[in-house]
Amino acid sequence: MAATARNRRLLRVGAAYAAFIGVEAGAWVALLVYAYQRGGASAASAIALVQLIPSVALAPWVGSLADRHPAGRVLFGGYVVTALSVTAIAVTVAADGPRVLVYLLAPVLNLTLCVARPAQATLLPAIVRSPEELAASNAGQGWLESISNLVVPLLVGLMLAIDGPALALAGMAALATLAALLVAGIPGAPPFAGGDPGDADGLVAGLRSIASQPAALTLVLVLGSQYILYGALDLIFVVLAMDLGMGSGGAGYLTAAMGAGGVLAIVATAGLVGTRRLTPALMAGGALAISPLIVLGLHATSISALTLILISGLGRSLFDVSGRTLLQRTVRPTLLASAFAALEALLNAGLATGFVLAPVLIAVGGAPLALIGTGAILLAMLLAMSRRLRSLDASANVPVTEIHLLRSIDLFAALPAPTLETLARSLTRLRVAAGTVVMRQGDIGEQYYVIAGGKLDVLRDGKRIVTRPRGEGVGEIALIQDTPRTATVSARTDAELYALDRESFLLAVTGHVSARASADELVRRRLDEMRRAHENVEESEGSGFGSRPRVEPRAERDPG
Repeated sequence: MAATARNRRLLRVGAAYAAFIGVEAGAWVALLVYAYQRGGASAASAIALVQLIPSVALAPWVGSLADRHPAGRVLFGGYVVTALSVTAIAVTVAADGPRVLVYLLAPVLNLTLCVARPAQATLLPAIVRSPEELAASNAGQGWLESISNLVVPLLVGLMLAIDGPALALAGMAALATLAALLVAGIPGAPPFAGGDPGDADGLVAGLRSIASQPAALTLVLVLGSQYILYGALDLIFVVLAMDLGMGSGGAGYLTAAMGAGGVLAIVATAGLVGTRRLTPALMAGGALAISPLIVLGLHATSISALTLILISGLGRSLFDVSGRTLLQRTVRPTLLASAFAALEALLNAGLATGFVLAPVLIAVGGAPLALIGTGAILLAMLLAMSRRLRSLDASANVPVTEIHLLRSIDLFAALPAPTLETLARSLTRLRVAAGTVVMRQGDIGEQYYVIAGGKLDVLRDGKRIVTRPRGEGVGEIALIQDTPRTATVSARTDAELYALDRESFLLAVTGHVSARASADELVRRRLDEMRRAHENVEESEGSGFGSRPRVEPRAERDPG
């Protein structure tokens, strides 16, 4: 976790995501209260459905944009449009504009929210440095999400009590703007080679492929089905808060209790980092999320509501973090955004189902029956899929982090996804201390090294030529030209490397026309870099009194 905290891009993306989660929760509660104040539970249900139904149809398309465009740019664009749409809603509400305009703008806001999670899930493997850091970033993201779900609804509750939905929505507009500013300038990895950025058929093929993968399909269904309960809870919390005399801000306080439970889940989700088997945590989290809400339906007071919802929030955080990490491990990288886009569509479908179901159950037996009924439905779904869930860990073996690391290097960017996956499985992970010699000038080259973390110095004849950071590689010249090492490489800092053997490297690079062209160009640039550095050293040594006569640099083999 300490190493993860030193990844600045990861911190920016995580903070922006926390702000986004706050916007999602805060704007949702504010709009529900806005509708409830003007038409009761039916109006609140109506504005929810108006937001959700278009998203069910369109979320797979907008969510999969990160499979066809750089994920960081998609994330930034989504946050910008979110900020603009929530600002327009806030202005309309503050000016007491026509209600129909709010109902027209609300689905636009919700559709922009469908962009963030798939883009975030696709971007993370491209900016982390190891599989452990991916798990840690997911856990840290869960903590930030829980903190945001605690703090922002509390603030929304206060703003609703002070000046109603207009002030709360204005605060969410400012938060969305902050999220956009935080991710500006982080493009992420390019789309996979061979993909057409405008190919809509690619989306359909991606979704069909996910449907054909039992593990991926099970995870998407399980993670999506939980939102039947949480869709119902958004409305139930509004009604329950009123029934318990908690005032107009009560819905915000109950939502904040769910976030507080997520904060308490920090210890539980930290234990997921480096854990191979995540299905037990998924099942335990699901049970812990559902059971307290069924108990709350049997006996509800202000204190019991806050306490039991807090416990449910703890389980929800464990369920969500373990499930999303499993999905990232299970789905092929080419389909990662499409998988999360499909999840986004199911999320909205679940929320819509919950909002249709909740008013019926509330009308029959009030908030208690609504809690018991929706909780029982989700528990039955979880039990029905338990057998398939137990087999998930065996299929969660796609080296997502390593694939994205290889794609960040020009030498491998043009390779098709299957070749990249094969290469990623051939990588051997190494940790080296500062000062360690990774390769020595004149030795026979047997491996290529990818820098996952830290920095390496490249030295020729004892003189430092350049320092290579994360996302670059070293050792390609000796492998491609079949010559001894042309330079010594040592660790400038503690570093994390992935080693690729000669045979795997050459098979991938020489077997693909575009990759071979990239390799030849890279070798040419590296040799020119060494020549220039060598000439500069000799000029410097020959500029003073008693200088030696200039010696022409030794010619290298033509890389072509």
